[in-house]
Amino acid sequence: MTGTASQHSLPGDALAPLTAIAVEPWRALAERAIEPNGYYLPEWELAVNASATNRTDVSALAAWSDVAGAPHLIALLPVISAWRAYRLPLPALVSAHPYGTLTTPLLDRDMARDAVARLLDQARNAGARALVLRDMSLDGATMKAITEVLREAGTTPCVLQSHARACLDATRDAEELLHDALGSKKLKELRRLRNRLAEQHGAVTFHVARTPNDVASALEIFVTLEASGWKGKRGTALLQDPGDAAFIRRATVALAERGQCEIVTLRAGDTPVAAAIVLRHLDRAFYFKLGIDARFAKFSPGVQLTLDLTRHLCADPAIASADSTASAGHPMIDPIWRGRLGIGDVLIPLRPDDPVVALIHAALTLRQVVREALRRVRDTMRRPTPPPAR
Repeated sequence: MTGTASQHSLPGDALAPLTAIAVEPWRALAERAIEPNGYYLPEWELAVNASATNRTDVSALAAWSDVAGAPHLIALLPVISAWRAYRLPLPALVSAHPYGTLTTPLLDRDMARDAVARLLDQARNAGARALVLRDMSLDGATMKAITEVLREAGTTPCVLQSHARACLDATRDAEELLHDALGSKKLKELRRLRNRLAEQHGAVTFHVARTPNDVASALEIFVTLEASGWKGKRGTALLQDPGDAAFIRRATVALAERGQCEIVTLRAGDTPVAAAIVLRHLDRAFYFKLGIDARFAKFSPGVQLTLDLTRHLCADPAIASADSTASAGHPMIDPIWRGRLGIGDVLIPLRPDDPVVALIHAALTLRQVVREALRRVRDTMRRPTPPPAR
């Protein structure tokens, strides 16, 4: 431990608006974090909080400690109420979704257990009986620290639901990794499609935008591609919501200024056929979103871009892994990135043997059962009716 905890009042001793957290201590914590989370970087989360639809006005659990006589931020978790998260009147705080499927808290690597203890104290002081971490990394150093602190307090975390999603081991040789994942036959087919794309539409090239100006230009290509596809037809593309569009424009440029955002684009001649946003935090990349031009779908532009992105990340010594942040069983990324990252929703009791926590657990479990049943009914109703037998 690099410092001792002070008993006098420090910044963040009460639940506060996210905007009350000073950016510089937040950035310093992100640099010392025990586990990366690109979606809780200040440039990203503050942009989300400023304008992203249904994601504004977030609060924060923030833990501070005196280090060498100065207050240091040692833990941060953006939170919302259980009512806002689930429409349930439960005495629980829930991690705020930062427009990305990961809410692992930022913990100081040199004071991780103290950081967890103080973070849980903040939740108790705010009147919560439990803390719910949605889309939490289950196997990383953060979950280990939380589990150890809870064990000492006489309680344990409860995983409400879990799944595994694709991740990339970027320390491997890219060509060897892709061959192991896809095999010679599939790679040959993808090369054939790439060659046909080049023959019909011009040389296929991969571009990486890194500077703020280049990222701002490349972002407009990305949001246009995204809105041209199925997300645009469903009305969920970033460009279709003014608040979401403002968030992504602000966040990507702000992160690019700190070398923490890239936008990769695949072109056929002068025509962009696919683009993706990639965040970077510590030694991990985060594959945020992919947009493609559906007119080129027969050439698998999303897969082609992902192959080039894989090579790009594996060639970067600063990156050890990449989180797809995709849904479980994603049909595009799962066959390519064969590593798996355990993700789940975790219920954290704030007091041992608290009967209220059992009620919270029961309510959240019932909600999940009902949602799954409704989803199955909806999927059944969407299936085409088979023609009558003749």
